[in-house]
Order: sequence, then structure tokens, then C-alpha cells
Amino acid sequence: MRRRFTDLDNTWPAGLARRLAAMVYDLFLLVAIWMLMGFVAVALNRGEANETPLFHSLLFVATFAFFAFFWMRAGMTLGMQAWRLRVQTTDGMSITLVQSLLRFLAACASLAALGLGYWWILFDAEKRSWSDIVSNTRVVVVPKQDKNKPGKK
Repeated sequence: MRRRFTDLDNTWPAGLARRLAAMVYDLFLLVAIWMLMGFVAVALNRGEANETPLFHSLLFVATFAFFAFFWMRAGMTLGMQAWRLRVQTTDGMSITLVQSLLRFLAACASLAALGLGYWWILFDAEKRSWSDIVSNTRVVVVPKQDKNKPGKK
């Protein structure tokens, strides 16, 4: 179920440095997932490394599932939470599975092009990457939670 985010007036487009920092955090989590999958694959393959196309495809699908789960659920991966970033539609809604797939594939293409799709943020007036443009989404910085507000613990 899609949700509408409520703090739209207090957000602003995310810059390149903050996005890259969140990507580094997420990379650590992904490496842990890949290592776990590798351990399982080696165990199932009688102690031998598994270099089959099926295994590489499973790694690719698991990577997509990681991002899609977090993007669709709350608009934030764990790395994005640490840097107060959120991906959302241009009208402030959580993104769909199709938008997640488009973002993911555009990110793969961008990285394959030596990160050009992310460097694009520096030149785009709205600070959009190729992933944002292709999926009609945007990454925004969300305001800090005020811990002194009534009702907050």
C-alpha cells in the first residue's frame, strides 16, 4: 500500500555528497548479504565456489529486492535513514515496484558509465540523478526529528 509523506514542505533535494555517503552505508549491508549468500552457495556446492550464472543472477535479484523493499516501505534504505534521505514520487508518495525497478536499472547503468548518472546531480537544476529522471522520482533530505516536541520520546 502506497503512503503519502507528510513533511513535504520541509524537504529539499539531496546533493551528491549525501547520496554517496548513504550508498557507502548501504554497500556495507549489501556486502554482508552477498557474503551470507556466498556461504550458503559454497555449502550447497560441497565447498566449492559457485560461479554459475544462476548464482550471479540470484545476487542481482537479492540486491534489487534489498532496495525495492526499503524504497517501497518507507522510502529509505538503512543508509538513507542515517543521512536523512528519502526517495519519493514527485507528488510526495512512496514509490511503486515498477519505479523501484526503473531506479535500480538506471542506477546500474549509471554505475556502469563510471557514475555519470550520479555526477549528473551536479548539473541538474533539481539535483536529479539518472535514476530520478527515469523513474519520475526524487531523493530529498528530510528534516531532523525534534526530540523536544510533545508526544516524542
